[in-house]
Amino acid sequence: MTINTFASTALLMRAIICGAALCVGVAAHADEHASHHWSYSGETGPEHWGSEDPEFATCGIGKHQSPIDIKNTVVKDLPELKFDYKDVALKVTDTGHSFQVNAAPGSGGLTIGGEHYDFLQVHFHDPSEERVRGQQYSMVAHMVHKNARGELAVVAVLIRTGKTNEFLKPIFDNFPAKGTTENAVAGKTVNVGKLLPAHHGYFTFDGSLTTPPCTENVRWIVLKTPVEMSEAQLKAFEARYAHNARPTQPLNARVVEETKSD
Repeated sequence: MTINTFASTALLMRAIICGAALCVGVAAHADEHASHHWSYSGETGPEHWGSEDPEFATCGIGKHQSPIDIKNTVVKDLPELKFDYKDVALKVTDTGHSFQVNAAPGSGGLTIGGEHYDFLQVHFHDPSEERVRGQQYSMVAHMVHKNARGELAVVAVLIRTGKTNEFLKPIFDNFPAKGTTENAVAGKTVNVGKLLPAHHGYFTFDGSLTTPPCTENVRWIVLKTPVEMSEAQLKAFEARYAHNARPTQPLNARVVEETKSD
């Protein structure tokens, strides 16, 4: 899945950094895109992204857009997901659209069907952008990866309200102060592998970034098993980003595949 709508690797990386922005969520920081402002409501909301700027045209005309409501699927013998993540320094970034943690090169990643993707960053959407047969979760974490050819793969971990999430705790306890863009916590690391549920059954489909420029040809992997976070953790996030989720998009001619196991 070649991402050929970016003019250069630099533009791709700029888009990735926004994660929620990425969503894949992936887009540029709010300050970097001051001339191409977008948001989740009003005149710069999702329904207007495609006309905000020529760079965002795919948001309006793309046929393989994300997120989607996963309904009808084809059950198949799909490759096992092989996760191998290393500890990364805890530096929480406020992108202007979400909070995220970026990974340095060599921080491990995901291998699927012999294809390896390096881990780039994780960011969050509230509520979940992906739905499963109509069900929307309290939040979703998007773990963004890139292979040697520059192709993106995003692992979505659905999050429901329940007990405190120990992986999220150091991140959510160290959001940058309002008016600042990052908080580096000296001597503290996190390992994104600890966010994963015990079972790795998944849905997969061809999609796009869920933020401008909505670039397509992104490999989506939505884990079937959700994890939990506390109500207090959810409220801490919502104090800054109460709604940063793009509405679901038409499936069109795409097929969603599903593993046999959960």
